[in-house]
Amino acid sequence: MDENQTIDQDRILKINIEEEMKSSYIDYSMSVIVARALPDVRDGFKPVHRRILYGMLGIGNTSTNPYKKCARVVGEVLGKYHPHGDSSVYGALVRMGQDWNMRYKLVDGQGNFGSVDGDSPAAMRYTECRLSKMGEHVMDDLEKDTVDMTNNFDDTLQEPTVMPTRIPNLLVNGGNGIAVGMATNMPTHNLGEVIDSCCAYIDNPDIDTEGLMKFLPAPDFPTGATIYGLQGVKDAYETGRGRIIIRATADIESDDDHDKIVITEIPYGVNKQQLIEYIAELVKEGKLDGISNANDESGRQGMRIVIDVKRDANANVVLNKLFKMTALQSSFSVNCIALVKGRPRLLCLKECIKYFVEHRHEVTIRRTQYDLNKAQERAHILEGLIIACDNIDEVVHIIRNSKTPSEAQSNLEQRFNLDELQSKAIVDMRLSQLTGLRMDQLHTEYEELERQIDYFNQILSDPELCKKVMKDDLLEVKEKYGDVRRTKIKPYDHEFNPEDFYPNDPVVITVSHMGYIKRTPLSEFREQARGGVGSKGARHREQDFTEFIYPATMHQTMLFFTKKGRCYWLKCYEIPEGGKDSKGRAIQNMLNIEPDDAINAILRLQGLNDEEFINSHYVIFATKNGTVKKTTLEAYSRPRTNGVIAINIAEGDEVVDVRLTNGHNELIMANRNGRAVRFDENTVRTMGRTATGVRGMRLDGGDDQVIGMVVVNNPEEETIMVVSENGYGKRSQVEDYRVTNRGGKGVKTLNITEKTGLLVAIKNVTDKNDLMIINKSGIVIRLSVADCRVMGRATQGVKLINLEKKNDVIASVCKVMCSDLEASVEEESRSNWTRKNEEIQNDINSTATLQSDFSPNPIEVEDTAKSTQDESVSD
Repeated sequence: MDENQTIDQDRILKINIEEEMKSSYIDYSMSVIVARALPDVRDGFKPVHRRILYGMLGIGNTSTNPYKKCARVVGEVLGKYHPHGDSSVYGALVRMGQDWNMRYKLVDGQGNFGSVDGDSPAAMRYTECRLSKMGEHVMDDLEKDTVDMTNNFDDTLQEPTVMPTRIPNLLVNGGNGIAVGMATNMPTHNLGEVIDSCCAYIDNPDIDTEGLMKFLPAPDFPTGATIYGLQGVKDAYETGRGRIIIRATADIESDDDHDKIVITEIPYGVNKQQLIEYIAELVKEGKLDGISNANDESGRQGMRIVIDVKRDANANVVLNKLFKMTALQSSFSVNCIALVKGRPRLLCLKECIKYFVEHRHEVTIRRTQYDLNKAQERAHILEGLIIACDNIDEVVHIIRNSKTPSEAQSNLEQRFNLDELQSKAIVDMRLSQLTGLRMDQLHTEYEELERQIDYFNQILSDPELCKKVMKDDLLEVKEKYGDVRRTKIKPYDHEFNPEDFYPNDPVVITVSHMGYIKRTPLSEFREQARGGVGSKGARHREQDFTEFIYPATMHQTMLFFTKKGRCYWLKCYEIPEGGKDSKGRAIQNMLNIEPDDAINAILRLQGLNDEEFINSHYVIFATKNGTVKKTTLEAYSRPRTNGVIAINIAEGDEVVDVRLTNGHNELIMANRNGRAVRFDENTVRTMGRTATGVRGMRLDGGDDQVIGMVVVNNPEEETIMVVSENGYGKRSQVEDYRVTNRGGKGVKTLNITEKTGLLVAIKNVTDKNDLMIINKSGIVIRLSVADCRVMGRATQGVKLINLEKKNDVIASVCKVMCSDLEASVEEESRSNWTRKNEEIQNDINSTATLQSDFSPNPIEVEDTAKSTQDESVSD
């Protein structure tokens, strides 16, 4: 018993489990990497693909022969070369026959091979296949010892280690695979472009990626679509990794009722059916507006997805949202990992081409050597036959006098100094070859073989001739199978601009006293006659009221200035939309405003990208205590999340108004006691963003304070409109206010009485403007400025709005464009915006200037050009 235990212990090997697991896992991972998941850089095939093609060739399943059942092919491959599951072999076989996955099919399939909708192929017992013409070209010259052969899994057969392909299959058909610890994802390319780049490399091995991209600009996907931007392509070609943006091909078709978005090409790898279902889901969940229906009308004529756009929706906006939210715009992540001499490597474009060209060089040399050997063997035999023909009588005599064929061979060898092959060929020669015609053919064949042998030797000895042969082989394939590019290229990528999703419609930005903000379409406010009671405005919390009303357009940038002198930025489309009677959203939740601070002034600008504009215009501040400060707009052109210091505010002071000027305007400041001072802005020197400013108006003391400031652009057409807190107002000529130096008390602008109340607003207006007046109880009235006659500067004015509630006062006054022009200008704005989006679709290069090109401004109707824009955006 003890002896048996000793024997058992001797059979037990003690190993370190950590080392054993490490080595076993490495063996497994390398097996997966080398023998299953990654393609070879030379022919672009994984072992399963290579074995399928070789197996089909072995059973004569070529393009000139009838189809064979896929099950027959799968069984051939499983039984002879690939000892794995039948589903893996059939899946690989089917993929090589799908024209939406392969740029050039290698298998010609018959039956249900699946669809771009994600439908599975039929079972292999129902489908049939054979090699395509291009699939045969992959194995050209295989019989000429061009590649190494290896034993199959049971050492009974031989199979090629690589295909002698003339097609750069790794680049042309791409591929993907997941190994252990690594993966590969290669895009497809156009055959002609790849061959041109290979020829360029053969001519100049020092060519760089930029040079190769002149021949191979980008991938070419079987499903077409459009590549947006070449930076990701360049990254992939230079490093082996990159992200390529692909966008579907879509057109907008219009009829009498509504617009339709018609999609004819989708990005590579996108499931069409899932795409349509996802669009329907987004519409159902309310995440995608403006779509009434989505249908798949694809057929034999090609792909056609039709999306019906609602009548009140803009088709360009809907299309941009589809690109943003669905797979109509997708990215292809390139990860070019392939086997190089049995080891996985990350490869750039030049390396992929280099290794393929080196492979073709080796195949060409081996094929030429094989052909040379065959030609020399045949020439050697022909030499013997020619000797026999030249001495035919003696040869016949020797053969007739020999007892056996072997003796005849021996006698011939001795007599004519021949070797065994030559003597055997003479003995086996038929009598028909002794005719004069056949003898001439022998001499002709021999001379042709001599020329071939010289040519083969030149190829083997002359590298330039060898290169020419390689290029001719490639160009022959290009001539047969090259086609036009399917995927279009837009050199500059179009990153989504939020303005693409919103028409440049006129809106009214409303800010309440307690800091609630919203945007409302201008069309919701209708004009009323002077003296009306107005319509119900926003519903506010108790003791809250609308304090600021600013007309704007959706694409404008709003600069918010707080009473403590900070500046914040917000796009109009970022402001939440609300009806005329809605409360809005707390501005504290949108801007990082301190709890004890509040918005006191707002500027609206078309954009901050125009260097000339922001450097030639100025921001003028007016504070409650009469201080004025002038700073270039450029100082406020770089938005920051937390805002910036706009002006240094002294203790007890606060910002009451901010205006934009062109550097040559006049300013009018007014106080609560009904006085106004007019002075040239050049009397205020330009200061830094954090400066305090200088005195602009001397106040009367007590509770007096500055209530506003206007910028005078055109004194001949503009008038000064002032409004008191009890609803009285009047218009006066600008020239009624004489120009003085800044810092004075000014002149009377409204005769303040107990009936009128103190002054609350001052505006520069024309007959083309309307006034929007709102009181603290939330009542809004819109009236035409033309209804208010121009009167003297020191008069009391007329009643503009009837205050129904006791102790109610006017809170805010805003000027807008008159309603007669509003509809036509709004329509012009919409058509201009639609036209711009069509230009984006046609030429992506124009998108860089999209924001600055969006004009006109629907709210701003003035006569002068440059100075008019200055005033309109500032008020």
